[in-house]
This record gives sequence, C-alpha cells and structure tokens, in this order.
Amino acid sequence: MIRIGRRCWIPACLALLGLALLGGCKREAPEVEPPRPGPIAQVQVPEPEPEPRPEAEPQGPPELPPLFRDIEKRTFQFFWDTTNELNGLTPDRFPSRPFSSIAAVGFALTAYPIGLENGWISRDQAVERTLTTLRFFRDADMGPEAEGRTGYKGFYYHFIDMDEGHRYEPWVELSSVDTGLLMMGVLFAQSYYDGDDEREQEIREIADELYRRVEWPWLQQRPPLISMGWYPGRGFIQHDWTGYDEAMLVYILALGSPTHPVEPEAWEAWTRTYEESWGVFQGQEYLSFAPHFGHQYSHTWVDFRGIRDAYMRERGIDYFENSRRATYAQRQYAIENPMRWKDYGENVWGLTASDGPQRTDQEYEGEEREFRHYSARGAGLRVAFDDGTIAPTAAVASIAFAPEIVIPATEEMHNRYGEHLFSSYGFLDAINPSFGYDVPLKTGRIVPDLGWVASDYISIDQGPILAMIANYRNDFVWKVMRKNPYIREGLRRAGFTGGWLEEAEKAEKAEEAEATADDSAEEGSAEAGDAAGDRPDEEKAEATAGKRRSDASADQEEGEADGGATRPVQ
Repeated sequence: MIRIGRRCWIPACLALLGLALLGGCKREAPEVEPPRPGPIAQVQVPEPEPEPRPEAEPQGPPELPPLFRDIEKRTFQFFWDTTNELNGLTPDRFPSRPFSSIAAVGFALTAYPIGLENGWISRDQAVERTLTTLRFFRDADMGPEAEGRTGYKGFYYHFIDMDEGHRYEPWVELSSVDTGLLMMGVLFAQSYYDGDDEREQEIREIADELYRRVEWPWLQQRPPLISMGWYPGRGFIQHDWTGYDEAMLVYILALGSPTHPVEPEAWEAWTRTYEESWGVFQGQEYLSFAPHFGHQYSHTWVDFRGIRDAYMRERGIDYFENSRRATYAQRQYAIENPMRWKDYGENVWGLTASDGPQRTDQEYEGEEREFRHYSARGAGLRVAFDDGTIAPTAAVASIAFAPEIVIPATEEMHNRYGEHLFSSYGFLDAINPSFGYDVPLKTGRIVPDLGWVASDYISIDQGPILAMIANYRNDFVWKVMRKNPYIREGLRRAGFTGGWLEEAEKAEKAEEAEATADDSAEEGSAEAGDAAGDRPDEEKAEATAGKRRSDASADQEEGEADGGATRPVQ
C-alpha cells in the first residue's frame, strides 16, 4: 500500500480529481455568485493541447417558471387592448387613461412583434396596428404653435390627446427622451418587418422618414450636451442630460442620425459628467442611478453585453454588467432596510419611478416621513428617495441582468400580494405595505393588513417587463436591433467597440467588398461585349461564349458568398 505524506496529499487529490473529470463525471451546477467590485477578470486562454479533453457542458441560465409566461401574455394584452386602434396611440396609464404618452407608443410598437412571435396575434394584425401608428405620426400636425400640434422639429410632445393626438395641456413639454423612447420603437419596427409585402415596405419607409426628421442639434442649446426639451412661448428647458441615466438612448440616437446628427464630443461630454455617479454602494462598485429605470430603458433595445465605450473600457466592465451590479445593490438595500419599511427583504425589493399613495407627511415609527404620489424612487449614491413604495417592474424587468435573484423576487411578490396586486394585465404599478393612513388618496386603495395598492398600470413600467423577458428568453429585441444600421452607427460614433458590434462591422465590410467585386465583374463583362460587337461573327461568338462562362462562375461564387453573409437591412 502506497502511503502519501501530508505535504503531498493536496496535489495527489487534485490529480485524482482530474482523472475523475476525464472519466466523464458531471459537475454539479455552481451557484451563481453576486458580482464583485472592480473590473471583470480577464480570462487567459490556454495554448491548445494536442489531444482535446472532454469538457463539462456549459450551465445555461435559470429556466423561467410558468408564472413568467403568464406575466408576458397579460402584459402584452395590456398594450394590445388599451391602444387606440384608430390611430395607434397608447395610454400613459390604465384604467385612468387620461392621455397618451409617446414613450408608451414606443413600447407598444415593440410589444406587437413579441405578441406575433408568441402566436398571440397574427402578422397581419401586427402589421396593420404598426402601420396605423406610424402613419399617424407621419401625418400629425407639427409646428411651433402652443395648441393643436403634436410636435415640432421632428420631436413630439410628452403627452398627447388619445383621440386627436395634439399636445395635451400647456404644462406638457416637447421631450427629447420621450421622443427617443418613441424612436426606439419606430426603429425596432423598421428592422423587424422585413418582408416584401407592400405594407411592410411602407413600415420601413415611414420609420425611416420619422427618424430622419428629428433635428437633434436644435436641442443643443449649451453644446455639445442635449437639452431635456422645449416649451412653446417659454423656450428651451434649462437642464441638459448629464450624469448616468436613461439619456444614453438619446445620445445614441442623435449620434446615429443620417440627417441631423450631433458630433461625437456630445457623448464624450456626457460621460464626463459620470464622475459623481461612480462609486461603491451596498457592496457593489458601479455607475449609480438611484431609480432603477435608468438601468433598464436603454437596455430594453440595445444589447450592451461585451461592447464598451471609452469610459467603460477604463473601468473594466460594460454597461450590462453595470446594470447587473445595480440590481444586486437594490436588493441588498432592501435587505439592510435602513428606513425600516414593512416587508422589505431579499425577495421584496425594487425602487424606481412609480405611482405612490399621496403627497403627505406622516409619522412612521416615531419619525416624520415624506410620502409621494407619482415620483422617482430609488437607492443609490445620489438623488435617492424611498417612502416604502415597491414597484414590481424594478425587479421583473431586471430579469436579463440577474435572473437568479429576480425569479424568486417575482414569485414572492406574486405569492404575497398577487390577490390584490396581480390582475388582468399583470402587475399593477406599485404597492406600499407601510402606508395605511386615513388620508385622501391620489390613486389606489388601502387594503386592510396589506397597505396601499395601486389601481393603475403604467405603460412605461409595463413595457420593460415584456421586452426584457423576451430578451432573457432568446435575445429577441436585442437581435432585431443589432440589424438596425442607425443604432450601430450611433454606438460606433459614441466610441463603442468589441463584441457583436465588431462582428457586424466585419460582416458589413465583407458585403461591401462582395458588392464592389460584383460591380467590377459586370463592368468587365459589358466591356467585353462592346469589344465583341466590332469583331467578325466567329470572334463575336467566341466572346459571347466566354461571357457566359464568366457569368456562370460569378453566379456560383455569389451563391457561396451569400450562404455565409448577413442579410442587409431593407
């Protein structure tokens, strides 16, 4: 019997473990660790060995329980049922339904193909609803007048009347970010409907026209940053988009415009305002924005996995990893619960912009606390506010970032509050278990032993839930948007490199080279034909035969090249 000394037992065990793996033993799926501060570790690829060793099967993402299919179907139905089928305008909220939000329309345009892909509506239905919507915005009344207009300079008013589509009230601004959310839906429709049908061609044409109309530099009143918006009679809003937030999509769209682009220094100037937002919060080092929608909206359409701008290259992560860390920080904040709100914990969390009970100050556990109605709520390094109101969208729409903590949170909120919070169109907007005060409510109701529960669904909270579940399942929205040339151009001009963006650029160059070669071959064939026209009949016959051989060879090469090329966006 061979005896192993104490100093040798660890290497020996490792060797035996290696032999066991080679023997085909399967590893158990490792637990997913939470993200850690600092750059993502760079993996060193080992030199290939002469004989490949068997590898363990890669562990896929957690499977979604049936609850998520139910959430998807109900949330899709919200957009399909509540949108005005005569003009395509989607209400800002329901059942209150006071006016349409142009951002809600952007999410609705994204929802229709999701419904189509799942078999909930037909392609004909999706095409017809989309075309109705785009035609409305193409033909809408535009101009600087304060009333009777839908937009100006290619931008649209934040809230518009559900029927006529005009500016809803004098307090409504011409909004850069809400126009951006609308345009994301417009460009998604442009890239998704790629058929030869005349109506699908019209969708692509109108989408292109709407995007090309937007005069982004007009809002650069303090260049190179972009203003939040404009009011008739009052002028430009005296605040620009600075610091990390949802305006990432505004700058990407403005940079990608083929007609009215801003210059790349706009992105550089914007990212220079990040510095106060980067730091460590709840054990996570990341670019912080307290309301969680800022970590979700741009990611609804743009796949930031593996692509980085100059700022993130310095930090060693990408924006997707940043949102993952922000999601973990939100959960950890709820676990620590520094304000001692009811029900907060590892599976009840999520602060974002949402409805709330009322603007009022009330005593809570011996302290005076501020409560709000609709407001941005969040936990982070700056501009944080928390009044005990939990919005399911903050957690559920983060499914693609951190499924291992989002799935149990979604199930817990459904199990605990579902009787009152989960209804015809999925999760109502929010709940506040700490609010049971006998005061007039702006919206919602008090449920005994449960607290305040919202009575409305809000479109811009519903939209990310539906789209991000689709992205988690099969990258659906992301894959469609990767095809859009304007989004790719905006990312490139912002300085993004790597990942799928680099692969797309290589495919584009290959297509351009192929097209150039085809053009050259056609010119050469034409010249040969002209020369043959001046020859005797026998020489002309030989030239014609040679041309046929050349054409046949070119056709064969073209077919082989097309087999591996990416089909261009129409």
